[in-house]
Amino acid sequence: MKKWLVIGIVVIALSLAGGIFYLKKEPQETMAQTPTAAVEKGTLEVRVSGSGSIEPVNSEDLMVDEVKEVDEVLVSLNDEVSEGQELITFTDGSDSITAPFSGTITALDVEEGDNVTPEKVVAHLTDYKSLQTVISVDELDVSKVKVGQTASIIANAYPEEDFSGKVTDIAREGTYENGVSTFSVTITIDQPKSLKVGMSVEASILVESKENTLLLPIEAVRKQGDRKYVFVPQEGEDAVTTVRKEVKTGLANESYIEITEGLEEGEIVQLPAITTSSQQQGRNENMFMPGGMMPGGGMQGGGMMRRDQGGTNR
Repeated sequence: MKKWLVIGIVVIALSLAGGIFYLKKEPQETMAQTPTAAVEKGTLEVRVSGSGSIEPVNSEDLMVDEVKEVDEVLVSLNDEVSEGQELITFTDGSDSITAPFSGTITALDVEEGDNVTPEKVVAHLTDYKSLQTVISVDELDVSKVKVGQTASIIANAYPEEDFSGKVTDIAREGTYENGVSTFSVTITIDQPKSLKVGMSVEASILVESKENTLLLPIEAVRKQGDRKYVFVPQEGEDAVTTVRKEVKTGLANESYIEITEGLEEGEIVQLPAITTSSQQQGRNENMFMPGGMMPGGGMQGGGMMRRDQGGTNR
């Protein structure tokens, strides 16, 4: 009997100890200090980005317009030729095939004495010195892209090297896939240097820029209806309080937003505090989110664009 009594007491003691340990291990809610940011002057850039691959600006199959007999082939495979240079002549004395642009003979499928027809490709000419890339741009951003805008290009093969280019063409028709329409934008590269046809690249087109303007991190600006505001900390005798201050905004990208009215350079505003997930959801309820999405999943009027993919005047 005493044995069973002792066992019972031990079991109860272990249970109590386990409960106390569990309570001690109960996760405690931690409160992070609210970060702040100062209103600064700077340059705000809005960019539209996309990926593509390197291709030649000029690449062309060379053919005849009627049946002819080849008199002489004046070039060899991989020869570099100049625009207007004579490449192939014919026995009937008709116009010879000449190079439509400077480049390299990358295919040659004809010999002296051959009879060629209009369906036959006799040679191929590629210009490796003039290169371009074609990227796909979302329909929501393509209206911001204009011919002549500058672009920054990074090749996966040369991540530390910067290339530049200009927009030279924007497709008039888009491609619809998975509920989204995209448009092809052609960027001609200024100095291809070590780039080769077929290399993959990322291109970023500068579509809008504003210098010497007031800037804040985009998460500092909250929205309620059509109004936008920030929280400005105020030091009191006993504690620091916050004042809600209405602002007007202008250009924005994913990281920063322009302040056009309501704040001055150097003013300090609060940023959202980093806390537990449940608290964060409540604190972010009226924050601007990238892509115009509210934290709850709905669309927010006049929302922010993605990083390097556009901005909007607000």
